[in-house]
Amino acid sequence: MKATLYALMVAVSVFTICSDAFAQGETAVPFLLISPDARAGGIGESGTGLADNGSAVFWNPGGLAFLKGNYLNLTHAPWLPEFSSDLSYDYLSFTHYLPGWDGSLGASITYFNLGTFVRTGSNSSQPLGTWHAFEYAVTLGYGAQVADGLGLGANFRYIRSELAPFGAEQEQGAGIASDVSFDLGLLYRPQELSLPFLGNLNDRLGFGIDLSNLGPNLYYIDQAQADPLPTNLRVGIAVHALKSEYNNIYLVVDLSRIMVRVRTDSSLVLSANGSGGVDSSWNYTNIVDPLPRSLITTWGDGSGLKRIIFSGGVEYWYGHPRLIALRWGIYKENPNFGGRNFMTFGAGIRYGIYGFDFSYISTFDANNPLSNQLRFSLGLNWGAKTEF
Repeated sequence: MKATLYALMVAVSVFTICSDAFAQGETAVPFLLISPDARAGGIGESGTGLADNGSAVFWNPGGLAFLKGNYLNLTHAPWLPEFSSDLSYDYLSFTHYLPGWDGSLGASITYFNLGTFVRTGSNSSQPLGTWHAFEYAVTLGYGAQVADGLGLGANFRYIRSELAPFGAEQEQGAGIASDVSFDLGLLYRPQELSLPFLGNLNDRLGFGIDLSNLGPNLYYIDQAQADPLPTNLRVGIAVHALKSEYNNIYLVVDLSRIMVRVRTDSSLVLSANGSGGVDSSWNYTNIVDPLPRSLITTWGDGSGLKRIIFSGGVEYWYGHPRLIALRWGIYKENPNFGGRNFMTFGAGIRYGIYGFDFSYISTFDANNPLSNQLRFSLGLNWGAKTEF
């Protein structure tokens, strides 16, 4: 059974492959990094500088400062269809504008279904029953403008991971863990801005910074083997490149990096054997730099800028009011640090307060588990327009 539980923990990392590859092996609950909405999924998994709908809770809580209505967003995705049909990802978010506070409250629920597993004995393949594995997170946030065109926001999050209701072999406890984390976000959207060669960019430029998943390490049974949360730094820019009555084009770019430092310490262990001799073996222990120290030491792990992920895309809207959207994006990662490289496509339609979006991932290499990944989002927006 120990092998079964450990295999599941490895599977969690594999199944959440759309999160940062560095996080897959060295952080817990990497599902927190999955892009939650089909709109951002269609423009290369980016949105830190845009953050102008209900998914701002995920992309940048600073974007909540600019929302002037109520947003409800629901996303569903069968996860990694090329790999398994038993996985799924669901995301629900809601934002509400508070006129007296000149800001918005945001809330979201993320649920990651890992499927059903068969429990067997430690020395036998005889089935002993089944269990269901899943992870979820509940997030509450708030954002407000602290100066003209400058929004600040923060999230608080409760995390629950239920990989297995039992321990491995004789271990006391279960593969169940809880944790908390918080996010900080800033979005600068100047109302008056003129740049050389670019001209007038009044209310057409968004620059965002988001630092997410700051919190204590998470552990299941042994606190000495705790793993860090997938603390992530994103910097993004969005430009409303074409702004007219019937045609609008957005250009979006994000740069992101996992801010975690895990080092391996080795020591030689000597033990007596039955024949009067001494056996030797090496013991390897992971040392996790705590926050906020890891925000600095992660840059000294020898990788330099190689762990930075580039993502971006283009979004085109037609109609007055906006009716149909077409999207394209690209996602690039260093070959030595994950190597994910794919294009994204998407489309959307709006009718009154209703909106529907979908996105599709097209990979460059064969047999990639990300191939044919689809996401579907349904959104409702009642209140003032929020697009910049």
